[in-house]
Amino acid sequence: MENATGRGTVVAVVGDAAEDALETLEGIRTVGILPLRGSEPALAARRIGASLTPWIVHDADPLEHVAAAWVELFEERSTLGALEAEVEAALAQFDADEAVMPDYYIVLDPEDADMTWRHWWCGALGHHAPRRVIPAARPASPRDDSLRRMLTALPASPPWPEPSSWLPRIPFEIPDRVGLRDRTEPAA
Repeated sequence: MENATGRGTVVAVVGDAAEDALETLEGIRTVGILPLRGSEPALAARRIGASLTPWIVHDADPLEHVAAAWVELFEERSTLGALEAEVEAALAQFDADEAVMPDYYIVLDPEDADMTWRHWWCGALGHHAPRRVIPAARPASPRDDSLRRMLTALPASPPWPEPSSWLPRIPFEIPDRVGLRDRTEPAA
C-alpha cells in the first residue's frame, strides 16, 4: 500500500493547529503543502496523486468520518450502525482510489484532546501502525521548525496494513482497551 502509485511520502497533520503547522513548512522545495481540510476525499486523493514532490504534507484525514462516528459511539451519542456505515463508505473510497491513507499521521497536541479522541488517535488508529501515528506539539510560532525536523526523522516501520484488513473491526476497538490483550489474573 505504501507509495503504491510512486507518489512521495504522504503525511497528514491533524489537530486544531494543522493549518498553522502547514504554514511552518512553507518554502521547502521538496515538500508539497496541500491545505485540504474539508475537501471531499476524492478531490484530496486527486491532488495528492498529482503532487510530484518527495513529501506531500496535508491536513485532510481520509478517516475523519470514521473517527467522528467512533468517538460518538463510545460517548454514547451515536449508534453502531452509524459507525459501520462510515467504515463501509471509507472502504469504498479506498477501493475506488478516491481516498489516500497517509503514510504517517502527525497528531498535534493529542494530550489536549478530549479523552475519547485521544484514544482514537493513540489507540484505535495508532494500534494498527504504532510508528505511523506520531504525537507532536503544535507550532509555537510561524517560524517554529519542529515539524521540519520531524519530517527528516520519521521512523522507519512497516507500512499501514490494508484498511480492509482492520477497519471493519474498528467498532470493537474499545477506548482504554485497545492494544491490550485480555489477561487472566493468576489464582491466589
